Amino acid sequence: MPLPLILGAAALVSAAYGAKKGYDGYQKHSEADDIVNAAKARYANKKDAFDVQEKATNAALEALGKEELQIGKQFDEFKTLADKLLLKLNAGRQDKLKINIPKHKLQSIESYSYTAVGVLGATAGAGAAGAAAGFAVYGGVMALGAASTGTAISSLAGVAATNATLAAIGGGSLATGGLGMAGGTAILGAAVAGPVLAIAGWAYDSHGDEALKNAHKADREVDSAVSKLQKAKKQLSKAEDYAFDVNDVLKSVYAQFDKYFEHLKFMDNRLEDIRSRKLDAQAELDKLGGAIMRSVENGFMLAAILVDLITTPLFKVKEVNGNIVKDENDVPVMATDSDGSMILNDAKLQEQISLTQSKAAEVEPA
Repeated sequence: MPLPLILGAAALVSAAYGAKKGYDGYQKHSEADDIVNAAKARYANKKDAFDVQEKATNAALEALGKEELQIGKQFDEFKTLADKLLLKLNAGRQDKLKINIPKHKLQSIESYSYTAVGVLGATAGAGAAGAAAGFAVYGGVMALGAASTGTAISSLAGVAATNATLAAIGGGSLATGGLGMAGGTAILGAAVAGPVLAIAGWAYDSHGDEALKNAHKADREVDSAVSKLQKAKKQLSKAEDYAFDVNDVLKSVYAQFDKYFEHLKFMDNRLEDIRSRKLDAQAELDKLGGAIMRSVENGFMLAAILVDLITTPLFKVKEVNGNIVKDENDVPVMATDSDGSMILNDAKLQEQISLTQSKAAEVEPA
């Protein structure tokens, strides 16, 4: 066969081989596309469901935090009024009337109240919503740490406790209207904060085999990410449930407390009215003395019950030999699982919710 014909046949064979290889590469790219697109759709579906749950959990935490902070503010006002009326009752008395509430319980109420008022003052404005969610996660932990010292709250200690709480809930960024770590992001840590998925802007290798290999790798990464999302979604759902449960009990017991608070306000207004009309205010005070003491004692009793629940952390605190571990800023360190997520304080919360309800039921109705 003449040489040109031989070369021509070889070229045809080579071209046919090249065409087949190109078609095989195209097929593999096409298969890779299908795998990647299916993985992206699978991830997007789970991520959307997770985002909905995270939003719901953050809303529940925000509502709980707001309730806890407002309760702390009301405690401050209650104590101010109670102290004022007790001072009047004890004026000129040798045998001073005393509140039959353990001193450490009164200190824990004052400590919590001081912190709540400080946080409310520091977070007023744009960062308030995020601060409330952060307070639901960290506020009780910080108040627990302050209350566990057993020392009387002072102005300096109160400011320090408030500042530590603000640091824990990301208060450093509140001035700019933002909150560092709150709600779902804080709870989950790095577990699902940003799973590394290279599929978003996938760049295929020039070789079909490599594209297929990368696509299968992406598929496995998505499986791992989806598994973490499902676990995280479940954790957030449980956190939302407990936020609702704790909030419901707080509202119920606070309603009991508020009746005593309203009685004190009424009696104080009554005394002020009599005094303003130049009538015998002392005689009226003597007549109201028993009711005032009853309202003060039962009010503080209910406040102590509420503080015990509020200072039961939603999530477990890291402990070593029974002692709470704190970081360099004196902020308690939260316990985390293998994925870096906080661990729900299930057993303790259940126990404290039941205890709160039973103790509140023992306090006589206002």
